[in-house]
Amino acid sequence: MPTYTPPIADMQYLLHDVMQISLSDIPAYDELDRSFTGAVLEEAGKISAEVLAPLNAVGDTEGCVLDNGVVRTPTGFKNAYRHMCEGGWTALDADPAFGGQGMPFLLHSAVGELFAASNMAFNMYQGLTHGAISAIHVHGSKEQKALYLPKMISGQWSGTMNLTEPHCGTDLGLIRTKADPQADGTYKITGTKIWISAGEHDLTENIVHLVLAKIPDGPEGTKGISLFIVPKFLPDADGTPGPRNAVACGGLEKKMGIHGNATCVMNYDGATGFLIGEAHKGMRAMFTMMNEARIGVGTQGYAQAVVAYQNALAWAKERLQGRALGAPANPDGPADPILVHPDVRRNLMDQKSFTEGARALALWGAELIDRAGRRKDAEAEALVSLLTPVIKGFLTDKGFETTVLAQQTLGGTGFTREAGLEQFVRDARITTIYEGTNGVQSLDLVGRKLPQNGGQAMTAFFALVKDFIKAHEGNPDLKSDFLDPLKAASKDLQAAVMYFVQEGLKNPANALSGSYDFMLLFGHVCLGLMWAKMAAVSHSALAQGTTEDADFHRTKIATGRYYMARQLPATRLHLSRIESGGETVMALDADRF
Repeated sequence: MPTYTPPIADMQYLLHDVMQISLSDIPAYDELDRSFTGAVLEEAGKISAEVLAPLNAVGDTEGCVLDNGVVRTPTGFKNAYRHMCEGGWTALDADPAFGGQGMPFLLHSAVGELFAASNMAFNMYQGLTHGAISAIHVHGSKEQKALYLPKMISGQWSGTMNLTEPHCGTDLGLIRTKADPQADGTYKITGTKIWISAGEHDLTENIVHLVLAKIPDGPEGTKGISLFIVPKFLPDADGTPGPRNAVACGGLEKKMGIHGNATCVMNYDGATGFLIGEAHKGMRAMFTMMNEARIGVGTQGYAQAVVAYQNALAWAKERLQGRALGAPANPDGPADPILVHPDVRRNLMDQKSFTEGARALALWGAELIDRAGRRKDAEAEALVSLLTPVIKGFLTDKGFETTVLAQQTLGGTGFTREAGLEQFVRDARITTIYEGTNGVQSLDLVGRKLPQNGGQAMTAFFALVKDFIKAHEGNPDLKSDFLDPLKAASKDLQAAVMYFVQEGLKNPANALSGSYDFMLLFGHVCLGLMWAKMAAVSHSALAQGTTEDADFHRTKIATGRYYMARQLPATRLHLSRIESGGETVMALDADRF
């Protein structure tokens, strides 16, 4: 059975050595000293390793069962959920006015990696609730907040987001679920939603569904969509669940992975719903959930790669096969550990350099969310909006690829259920699909985010890279291994943007055909920037000669050098594909496929 070791030291290094969060001007960051974040992460890590990780295979094997309208979660999930609620983990970054602890989103994200890596399917129950809390907190009325938020923040109630319908996915303007106004100000919600994560389960006493629907005679398309609270049980004014609402689980999806999470077909048969915010403004409210969810899915993607890598590395250290080049590494044994072989090293270094760089990027994204929200920083908000499809798309694409590499490390054993690596592969696969497929993320990036406000956010990103290089260009330890590769990759990214500006206006297919490659190119540059920042910090620590963690910093530098030399040059390939244009992509008529 796979094991999981929470990477607390690496998280602390990023938070305090690289990001120096306790010196930040973001409100509440001054409270995040090393001892405090260490205590939080250690406790979260303990729950992850001792409570959640042992249930990961259980959830995968047993799955969820629909029994007379009620979904039964796998053995142990109820007790684990109780642990989470009693520990306050469902309330970590929630508003203290409603029972939350008010900690920054950054700390929530770091803890979220630990929970997702140890048991992704289980963590989705509280993850969906977190998004629903955010939507109600931002867009709900005073009365709605008072009624729903305390119960949801405590974990007593859970939440969902209901978008997709059988006939439409990404194109939400086609939804048919309707909301008929009632004389008492409520609405009757009728329709069917599919692929609803945590739509029905036995972990909480109530489930608060957030449902997109159309009020009759409203505008066409997405401009006519409204958002509604539709609770499973209708609560009274004191929050006591009352009669059952007319909403029911019509079935469970049979999925490739995340078996421990209930993915439901939800049927609304005149269910009582309560409008959130303004009529026909539901997309604005739903995007509060979706943007947060996309950052969270990016974390899920690399978190699965983290735990997969840990187990691949353990196997490589123990599995005896063949002999090292030159002198044997294990002369008293029948063979050497496979870790001695260059191709196994390549495989593991691909995994290690990605996961550590991905963690840095995800935490930077979380810091930008805090800066945008807590300081009302418009530049940070624009930058994280630009980076959201990159964090979601690149980290999940590469995260899935990395779980496959980890499985490959085990050879034939990796293909067996007993080893457990194949579960990480299956679970990671959904991260590239839900909350908007990665193809949709790339189209959003190039078609909407990139040109927004005249490309100001993209310009700001380039300025960040340029300023970093300029600030460190006199450091010989960084120049050839980190700064020069980062500069070259950034130029590739700039060239891609210029191609879109020059050729995309002539023919939109030239831009959109290259959008996926642009997302990946952008992701590599982001990780190149992260590794350059880490290298600067670790070189400085070694130069001071006072660190007790010299091996840690040397390892960081070596891992970063690998990424810059072996992974970052992929930007040239992606640029070449982008500059080939859309002609070959669009050449075939539909009936010739």
